[in-house]
Amino acid sequence: MAPLGLLIVFPFLMAYAAANDLLTMLIPNRITLALTAGFAALAATGILSPVEIGLHLGAGALVLAITFALFACGIIGGGDAKLAAATALWLGFDHLLDYAVVSAMLGGGLTLALLAARSHPLPFAMARLPFALHLHDRKTGVPYGIALAAGALIVLPDTLLWARALTA
Repeated sequence: MAPLGLLIVFPFLMAYAAANDLLTMLIPNRITLALTAGFAALAATGILSPVEIGLHLGAGALVLAITFALFACGIIGGGDAKLAAATALWLGFDHLLDYAVVSAMLGGGLTLALLAARSHPLPFAMARLPFALHLHDRKTGVPYGIALAAGALIVLPDTLLWARALTA
């Protein structure tokens, strides 16, 4: 498969992760495994040099270590940790800070919006939707995978990986 064809897998999986997190408050392992396999397939096309592949692997490993520490402290969910690491694998070190800042800003906005929504009664039409009831519960966390996925989709077009795939 051509690099551009493989690159299309990334936005699809990000949208799937965000939707799944919104509806179930879970990001299944199959999504992060598919992201990892997609990166491996893309790297196998020769679009990245061996050194660049190593740097992307390093970015993924670093984010995995940091986010798993946050997960162990109960700060973030395990799915969020794995999604952030799989995303870092695609973005590499060059865009890791951009991804962190954009995702944090989006996540902050999402959190504030959710807190505001939870301070009001759930509209009757929404009260019949199990995911809306769960999301509206003040004891429920924030589906941060939405912010992580959106941040990735915003940052990806600025990457060298994206530029190379478009011209390959």
